[in-house]
Amino acid sequence: MDKVVESAIAAVRDIPDGATIMAGGFGLCGIPENLIAALRELGTKDLTFISNNCGVDDFGLGILLANRQIRKMISSYVGENKEFERQYLSGELEVELTPQGTLAERIRAGGAGIPAFYTPTGAHTAVSDGGMPVLYAKDGTVAKLSEKKEIRTFDGKDYVLEPAIKADFALVKAWKGDRYGNLVYRNTAMNFNPMMAMAATITIAEVEEIVPIGTLDPNHIHTPSVFVKRILQGKSYEKRIERRTLRRSTPST
Repeated sequence: MDKVVESAIAAVRDIPDGATIMAGGFGLCGIPENLIAALRELGTKDLTFISNNCGVDDFGLGILLANRQIRKMISSYVGENKEFERQYLSGELEVELTPQGTLAERIRAGGAGIPAFYTPTGAHTAVSDGGMPVLYAKDGTVAKLSEKKEIRTFDGKDYVLEPAIKADFALVKAWKGDRYGNLVYRNTAMNFNPMMAMAATITIAEVEEIVPIGTLDPNHIHTPSVFVKRILQGKSYEKRIERRTLRRSTPST
């Protein structure tokens, strides 16, 4: 029942090359910083990551990308990472772009045991029609295109069939957890982390605080311990944001 591990390295040491991994959070908020850093230290490679984004050049999943450990990204927003752009356009990185809400629902469906679902998002666009570059060749030509998806009409409206997503491992970040693996999230960490915890074979959680058994109100637990295989208390959280825009006041005339 006690699922606490002594370090982030110990928590991810058995993740093999070529694994498919989910990583929670939104932007640089609510991400499993310590677990990502541990993967960077171990050098595990040829990884497929499912995450809303890929961090920035020097933080979040961006440090794994810079170290050439990621082979494929399934994500929604990738606009803050120049190295991501370079690897994608040069044929070093496979990218499956998915609308943000659709990505979240594909993950939730994977955890709920639903193989696929219909959504109106992306109907009759490149999302459903296919033809988006997934992988470029070294010479800049397109080596792989996205596939066409099934469309059906319900009550006079067209919907796209989207497959569920599951993973070998999920790396999630929570606010508090107990030694059994019950988790409580806070603020931005509610984005993607709870659903990813349910959609992987092995879920590894890092928390800001491990509390005694019985401390967490059962009515307020977001992820029950049954979904969590390992838990550790993280440290040295940077809690960065992707960028900060300064507004300048306009002089009155």
